[in-house]
Amino acid sequence: MSDSVKGYDVQGWNGILAPAGTPPELIDRLNKAIVKSVASPEFSKKLRQEGATGFSSTPAEFQHLIARDIAKWAKVIKEANIQLD
Repeated sequence: MSDSVKGYDVQGWNGILAPAGTPPELIDRLNKAIVKSVASPEFSKKLRQEGATGFSSTPAEFQHLIARDIAKWAKVIKEANIQLD
């Protein structure tokens, strides 16, 4: 697609979020467990079967990814004058 549409850069992702106010020590513990799971050969194999790849990040890196995508798509929506029906 990026060969046909100049500037096209869309990447899907999935992540796990916790409610606001979750204690940082619990976030850290959950993140460590998720990173370990994503790195497992079984999980990697399953992802490959689905045509995906796994990667892990820190909670701060994931927060940055979400903020970046919100800003990116807000700009697209504004520039294209997309309206809700």
